[in-house]
Amino acid sequence: MRIPTTLLPTRLLLAAASVLAPVGVSSAAAEKPATFADDAAFLGRHTEVIMLQNGAAAVAVAPAYQGRVMTSTFDRAAGPSFGWINRPVIEAGLLSDAEREGKLEEHIYIFGGEERFWLGPEGGQYALFFEPGSEFDFSVWKTPAAIDTEAYAVVQREATTVKFAHQCELVNFHGTHFDVGIERTVTLLDAGAVTTTLGSAPDDRLQWVGYETDNRITNRGAAAWTAERGLISIWMLGMYNPSPETTVVIPFKPGDAAERGPKVTDDYFGKVPTEHLRVEDQVMFFRGDGTRRGKIGVNAQRSTGFAGSYDATGQVLTLVTYNVQAAPEGYVNSVWEMQEKPYGGDVINAYNDGSPTPGAPPLGPFYELETSSPAAALKPGETMCHVQQTLHLHGPEDLLDPISQRLLGAGLAEIKTAF
Repeated sequence: MRIPTTLLPTRLLLAAASVLAPVGVSSAAAEKPATFADDAAFLGRHTEVIMLQNGAAAVAVAPAYQGRVMTSTFDRAAGPSFGWINRPVIEAGLLSDAEREGKLEEHIYIFGGEERFWLGPEGGQYALFFEPGSEFDFSVWKTPAAIDTEAYAVVQREATTVKFAHQCELVNFHGTHFDVGIERTVTLLDAGAVTTTLGSAPDDRLQWVGYETDNRITNRGAAAWTAERGLISIWMLGMYNPSPETTVVIPFKPGDAAERGPKVTDDYFGKVPTEHLRVEDQVMFFRGDGTRRGKIGVNAQRSTGFAGSYDATGQVLTLVTYNVQAAPEGYVNSVWEMQEKPYGGDVINAYNDGSPTPGAPPLGPFYELETSSPAAALKPGETMCHVQQTLHLHGPEDLLDPISQRLLGAGLAEIKTAF
């Protein structure tokens, strides 16, 4: 998440707390992990859920929430639920404008879900989340309806894949109008696709679930999208359930900072302390425990195309990868300020939720893995595609370790002792 809650007025922090933490539920009960079957049943009571299934593996997708993947599992009958689900917000449903006033929903509906479709940039002179002429302040920050409250139409559906379509008009901070066509296809991966991603076939003793999303934006207008008037990009964000033993791992390419830029951007919400971020020569470790709010980013010159996490308690290795492609216009920058480098943003991000101020409740808690497409300088009728894959693998550590070493640049022993 990028919500700068250090700027949140007390009344909005209290509103957020009331929405995200149901009265009468103890913190221990709220933190008890739900099974996939529990979450799927809950979601089905409140919104349409499209279930993609292949054997025991399943992915739950919600058309009303922009076709987002709400959660997934390798065992739909009794397995864990990997996506963080914000039950109180989903139970409350969409509010009227009057009901939203003064509440967090006036700015965003945090439904949760382990992969959602967004558009960037968030802040800066080409921001999509601030109206022209406004201040970069939370009081006027608002998530565009097309990536917050509008449902996406189902245009194709099969046992293991579903395709959505949507159209929207957006205006950025600069005053540029965008007529955008959106297509999003979610596909449950088979063993062949997973073998290609891993570089070898998954051992039969591993349980796994994997899915791919193909996300496209098309310029439906009459004018080209140009850097001078502001470009947009595809932005994928995934909310996952944290644990005390979850560590995010991001490998990166070595090289001089003058050539490749910094190893990490670690000051999105204030500098991340060393007890939550450890940066080595070619890999970094970041806590995904949901106890301290912080965010990091890796630029395209450093990225290897992979990010992941390891939950040592559940013995679950999570991998996220995306289609690396040319970025002649760079990557959008979402920092809340007039920027010196509006196309100097990151391609991979990770976020750890936690208390934004002493004594205040977390938004979740959850942790996130995010990827972004390049800035989309599209002529009329042109399309940009950003493909992301998410894999969850569970099993003996001796089987997970070589996968982690090969794709994340660190073995499980190093990950577990990073902090």
